[in-house]
Amino acid sequence: MKKNDFGPIPGSTILNAVSGHKAIVMAANVRIASVAQGIFRAAKDTDSAVFMELARSECDLKGGYTGLTPQDFSKRMNEAAQAIGFDAWALHADHITIKKGDAGEVDSTKQLIDAQIAAGYTSFAIDASHLFNFEGKNVQDELDPNIRITSDLAHYIKKGMNGREYGLEVEVGEIGRKDGSGLVLTKPEEAVTFIRALNENDVFPHVLAIANGSTHGHVYDANGNVVEQLSIDIPQTKAIAKALRDNKLKVGIAQHGITGTPRDLINLHFPKGDIIKGNVGTFWQDVVFSTLKVYEPSLYKSIQDWTLEKYRPANPGKSDRQIFDGNCKMAIKEFFKDLYSLEEGTEHAIQSMAYAESLVFFRAFGAYGSASLVRKSLK
Repeated sequence: MKKNDFGPIPGSTILNAVSGHKAIVMAANVRIASVAQGIFRAAKDTDSAVFMELARSECDLKGGYTGLTPQDFSKRMNEAAQAIGFDAWALHADHITIKKGDAGEVDSTKQLIDAQIAAGYTSFAIDASHLFNFEGKNVQDELDPNIRITSDLAHYIKKGMNGREYGLEVEVGEIGRKDGSGLVLTKPEEAVTFIRALNENDVFPHVLAIANGSTHGHVYDANGNVVEQLSIDIPQTKAIAKALRDNKLKVGIAQHGITGTPRDLINLHFPKGDIIKGNVGTFWQDVVFSTLKVYEPSLYKSIQDWTLEKYRPANPGKSDRQIFDGNCKMAIKEFFKDLYSLEEGTEHAIQSMAYAESLVFFRAFGAYGSASLVRKSLK
């Protein structure tokens, strides 16, 4: 790490440094960049390493639903880190998602990866979990489409990084997928088979995202009210981590879908050290919109009205609250100019709220002091 260089460092450096410690590194999906300085300031004050990330759906060559291209996102995160003077962070491409696996989709994915590498990303998450052979005769057969595409893209990233270190995340078990019995959970055998096959293909990820009962975004009751997310299966997560260790497969767990999970539960019950990366996304969007309600109510109402008008027809029977919560992310790009020209007081409030909430997340994750572990590993 160069002196006074506040650019992103390899995700591998951060994840390797916390490995073996009871700590989870927070990965913040910063859909609206206003929260970034608050998160970085809390990271600096608590000496906590952090990932700043956006998924393919949020940030692609056309701006995704946030209006940010990889270059735009990189620029804004670098500027925020430099403004605060924080050095222990990675720029992560979350959910580089493949849903069909055909040649056209793979080619467009490689174009996105090229742009992410050119923008200075230092960590990548390949998500081919949607590719599953339901007619497979065994676990290996079932996972083969995922293994094949993940290996191809991982080798492509390695070639593009041209010797530079980077973090790599992969995914087995589609997060939030349901069948007739409820959420479909990743089995230990699936995780072991998947990582072993990737290793045999010369792909060595640092973290593995699993389906363990979480869902992205909010969870609702039968009346459409937001409720706490209590569905994450801790024993299953521990069993997967143990199976990976028992098979001498060196990979940590990435926990997705943390928004809505009580932070006291995270603090007391999450298996820190098994889980080493924790994604927090919708939460930061909520920080911005809840602040707008008070500081710029007319803008908030415009966003609310646009969202309800556009998405109510496709969501019959759902409450306005549920429709708005589930679709307001699509308004970010529509109101991009407004959201990036907020009043100074609004910006200050957003940053302050992001700061305070980050303090609590970093504490719940056991992340205090993790930035020093990262710096020590670089000496």
